[in-house]
Amino acid sequence: MKQFYIIDFDSTFTQVEALDELARISLQDHPNREGIYKEIEDLTNAAMEGKMSFRESLTARVKLLEADKEHLKQLITHLKKKVSASFSRNKTFFKRHAHDVLIVSGGFKEFITPVVSSYHIPKENIYANTFVFDEAGKIIGYDEKNPLSNEGGKVTLLKNLKLKGDIYGIGDGHSDFQLKEFGMIKKFYAFTENIERKTVAEKADHITPSFDEFLYVNNLPRAISYPKNRILCLVIGEVPALAIQTLKKDGFSIRHKTSFEEKYVPDVGMMLLANGEVLDDEKLKRAVKLKTVGYLGNSRLALSKDICTAMGIVIFDDRKNSPGSTEFIAKRMINFINHGHTYRSLNFPNLQLPRIAGAHRLIHIHRNVPGIMASINQVFADHDINIVGQYLMTNASIGYVITDVSDQYDKQVLKDLKQIDHTIKFRILY
Repeated sequence: MKQFYIIDFDSTFTQVEALDELARISLQDHPNREGIYKEIEDLTNAAMEGKMSFRESLTARVKLLEADKEHLKQLITHLKKKVSASFSRNKTFFKRHAHDVLIVSGGFKEFITPVVSSYHIPKENIYANTFVFDEAGKIIGYDEKNPLSNEGGKVTLLKNLKLKGDIYGIGDGHSDFQLKEFGMIKKFYAFTENIERKTVAEKADHITPSFDEFLYVNNLPRAISYPKNRILCLVIGEVPALAIQTLKKDGFSIRHKTSFEEKYVPDVGMMLLANGEVLDDEKLKRAVKLKTVGYLGNSRLALSKDICTAMGIVIFDDRKNSPGSTEFIAKRMINFINHGHTYRSLNFPNLQLPRIAGAHRLIHIHRNVPGIMASINQVFADHDINIVGQYLMTNASIGYVITDVSDQYDKQVLKDLKQIDHTIKFRILY
């Protein structure tokens, strides 16, 4: 059965509410601008949370804008830089499914169309309101006959479209949930990458902290193989807020604790420890999903380098306690998870890699014994895999191989790579 994807624009496709941003442009010289910004923001939230009718909110906001076509041009430039990170990195999905995607928004085509057009979405698949201008190009209202200007407008629109197939809705607001409430879509995904409206999220079929999560659970083409919001990053001790924010901004699931609690041992994927914290050997050995540890200081007496190396866990620390190391350690952990970089790690061969578009990156960590590379490449040969690029670095203990392959391959190859003798860890990076 054909599938359709209904995607909201404000605070979903983009990180911001466009009318709020337009107000900041058009009213920047207004003496009471801060008060008006707050009023518009409150009107937006009231509608998104279902506390005010959409028509009432929209009318009030448009009246407050005092905007014209020149302001819209500035807004479009701004919005193109504010596309949500997880949408921005998944252009491959939009290219392959362009005709299955519908942008449905209570916003306005005048700024939505120029922003989403570079994502291959046809203009006829963009449904939104339209402004009314006076002769001087000033916004004086909107087309009140457009169903999307009314409360329940998205429901009315989908009833009129009569799409045949399974329909999935992604959005952050009450009007997006209404599609499920009125039986117009199969599932509603509450998008929380930019804002979480609890009254909406609690009614959703699935909470999706990123577009990667939506693509993952629906087995659709995506830029990264495993959503970062599913990677548990445990922060232990008095770690500066800057390091935590750096990790959180990149999309990882953060837990900040005073100790390595037993309940986190099986699932932790990353750990950042404050200087002075100690990582227990017995718990470390059972943390089988742990990929990297960051230590804000000299880790020599705090955790076992040998155990980490044997388990394929990359350590980043700062033995000199240099200024600025807090953010650098967090970023090195991120670069390892996102790109496979081991630059300046304590226990791994140092490797920095270019990103290759249109390829999948496979990481194979193994004990440094003869014949492993031959076994790895034999697996690729047996499955007729096209290798785009390959990188190998070793030290006395381990070998670290990065292989970029074309994006079409038999999934059995992944199982075969994991089963090679002396394999420590294997994962698909993206």
